[in-house]
Amino acid sequence: MNVLIVGAGGREYSIGLALKKDDAVEKLYFAPGNGASDALGENISISDFTQLADFVESNGIDLTIVGPEGPLVDGIVDIFQARGLAIFGPSKGASQLEGSKIFMKNFLARHNIPTAAYIETDSLEKAYSFINTLQAPIVVKADGLCGGKGVIIAQSQDEAKKAAGEMLSGNSFGDAGTSIVIEEFLDGYELSVFAICDGKDFVVLPAAQDHKRLLNNDQGPNTGGMGAYAPTPLVNDEIYHKLDERVIKPTLKGMEEEGIPFTGVLFIGVMVVDGEPIILEYNVRFGDPECEELMPLLKSPASELFYKAAIGDLGSATIEFYNKYAVGVVMASKDYPYKSSQAAEIIIDDIVHDNIEANAHISFAGVSRGDDGKLFATGGRVLVCVGIGDSITQAHERAYMLCGQVHFIGKQCRTDIAYQALKLEE
Repeated sequence: MNVLIVGAGGREYSIGLALKKDDAVEKLYFAPGNGASDALGENISISDFTQLADFVESNGIDLTIVGPEGPLVDGIVDIFQARGLAIFGPSKGASQLEGSKIFMKNFLARHNIPTAAYIETDSLEKAYSFINTLQAPIVVKADGLCGGKGVIIAQSQDEAKKAAGEMLSGNSFGDAGTSIVIEEFLDGYELSVFAICDGKDFVVLPAAQDHKRLLNNDQGPNTGGMGAYAPTPLVNDEIYHKLDERVIKPTLKGMEEEGIPFTGVLFIGVMVVDGEPIILEYNVRFGDPECEELMPLLKSPASELFYKAAIGDLGSATIEFYNKYAVGVVMASKDYPYKSSQAAEIIIDDIVHDNIEANAHISFAGVSRGDDGKLFATGGRVLVCVGIGDSITQAHERAYMLCGQVHFIGKQCRTDIAYQALKLEE
């Protein structure tokens, strides 16, 4: 099987790593890939979806996997499926679950899926009126895609009104914010749950927990994610069952009833409040960096999971996961997330510990390769050091030992990834 992975980040690199170990996979392609993915397969610089479909046909590619949300919302899946090409991801219509927060919230309401009280509006007057009924904190969200930055958690009614005004004026997020969602703040603990779907059937992956804040103890600005771990001990069988029955099954049934069946990754942002899972948001692709921890926990061939989901045959698949834990630590560039940073050469020490060699690895993201073959950190989130272990403590130790082997000017990372789970293991 030949496989094309669309995207350039650590998420796509991690999917590539999983497929590289798969005996059924002969050749990997990345579009566009990054400076390190050329060690796993061939990077191609085609961005036009129709030209990419031409490339797939002419090179005998059996499966395309779409990593980021942008191409999904823009309709890449529809173009490929119209030509009879197997592609993993939701259609343009189904991608509205992420592409429009208003569509998503209204869908949840239509199908009685538990979520926070909210309004959606393009009226500043209505926004102010609803804000006056809420106690702080108050959540204000831009409707469209904002690269993970379109959510404001306001600490007062005045701050919420200011955020709503800036969004609706177009000053904050341009056209993505000219309609907004305002909702009550839920007080609980947050989870990332991923279901691989084929329109009717689904497979739930081990629940993960992401760390969004830049600094230790969840301080500093929100980022795209500074690390994650999976599975989290904060989820039990009862919560998984409630998610299956109250969330995933009605979502797939509802999407089918509305004529936009959902295939691909349903990323469920969950807040658990007094033991009850409440839906914060849906995304339509793997989280990054959660994907970097989930892929190495997959025991079954990755090609089987993705291909059978793409062709609507998950019911015939037997998908298994290792009874292990994974911790991933993001290394970011000097000025992340405030501005871009100068390129810096990445130096990786020789690994001398057998445990680290066998149970830890790097997923590369914001990197480029120089003419001399050297890797350079080119800004943003540069890479993820992933450790695998029989406990979260063991996986944590291995991830941070690997972090100590990686060097580039200005590197920054948190030192407390998985701290909630580590406390439970003490």
